Amino acid sequence: MSQLSAVRRAQAAPPARAWVMLVAGLLAQASGTLFVSTPAFLIPYLHAERGVSLAEGGMLAAAPTLGLVLTMVLWGALADRFGERLVIALGLALTALPALGAAMTTDLVQLGFFLFLGGAASASVNAASGRVVIGWFPRDRRGFAMGIRQMSQPLGVSAAAILVPLLLDGYGMPAALLLSAVLNGVFAVLCAIIILNPPHIAKAAGSVPVAAVNPYRGSSFLWRIHAVSGLLVIPQFALSIFGVVWLVTDLGWDATLAGLLIAAAQFIGAISRIVIGGVSDRVGSRVRVLRWVAIAGCFAMLALGLAGFLRIDALAAIIFIAATVVSVLDNGIAFTAVAEAAGHGWAGRALGVQNTGQFLLASAVGPAFGALITLVGAPWALTLLVLAPAAAFPLIPSEDRSALAEDS
Repeated sequence: MSQLSAVRRAQAAPPARAWVMLVAGLLAQASGTLFVSTPAFLIPYLHAERGVSLAEGGMLAAAPTLGLVLTMVLWGALADRFGERLVIALGLALTALPALGAAMTTDLVQLGFFLFLGGAASASVNAASGRVVIGWFPRDRRGFAMGIRQMSQPLGVSAAAILVPLLLDGYGMPAALLLSAVLNGVFAVLCAIIILNPPHIAKAAGSVPVAAVNPYRGSSFLWRIHAVSGLLVIPQFALSIFGVVWLVTDLGWDATLAGLLIAAAQFIGAISRIVIGGVSDRVGSRVRVLRWVAIAGCFAMLALGLAGFLRIDALAAIIFIAATVVSVLDNGIAFTAVAEAAGHGWAGRALGVQNTGQFLLASAVGPAFGALITLVGAPWALTLLVLAPAAAFPLIPSEDRSALAEDS
């Protein structure tokens, strides 16, 4: 039996522990996402109680995202060098400390600084946990597994949407921030115990060592996927940051009810990521399904803008859920495409670049979309989100690419 055949046979099905590690990685990133998402749900409180403008609130919401942007590639390089276990556990532990500092301060400048530091630390999970998927799962299970892994973001946002308003009402802002400190600390210990680094995949005889092959040279595939993902993340972050603001200030909803709707939308979106990942496995193409998602995004954003103009509560709720679901569908497929194209030696860095591009744009969404709502009103601002998926569609590559030996 050849070396390559042995690799394929060994990876015919993921071991049971792979699924346990996948769940641990999901919970780890969900706790990091909860920290990053919490400032968005503080905006109505800060706006009403402390007179903070929507643009200023958007800047606070963007602070952890900015931290993510600056450290994502570094965490990815560390994951390529030292493995997932150390990077994920260390990053979560370092996220818990600024979260504790944020809970203990009343100064907005200090709050923004702690949010920035926590975001910088939480980037570790974004960069490293995708490597667990490509290292432990075969190609025909990878889209499904990455869909599960990508549930972490909507689940984290859902948890923030439910828990942060409740803690604000009952115990104030410190309790809402302390939640992140506790969860990230707990999952840091859990991941240190459960997660194992994937086995290195043996290269085929006579091939170039995988770590020496730069996947960005000779092909535009990764750059195009990065660009597509950056554009498609704009509606996702606009809705997750300002969805509650739109429902409360524009439609007159109760803040708790609005939070529950957002949580429901994010939860359905999380489940949908698994489904769409499985579809990409069944179809045998990541980019084909990504094109379907971009088209659906155009229709969803136009419908959401119409709902904003009509101001019918039931219609707004249904369309908001549908638009939120569509806005999060691309992440798992795009991450899988990036990891496969980069290969084992570059996956951490490529996923770091992927996340950096997404969060760089996302860090601008908070203040920019807040200012846009102030300038043209929520209905027009929501309608203009259609420009993002419309611009992304022509950039999607025509064929998939993989640098993984076991996919050859």
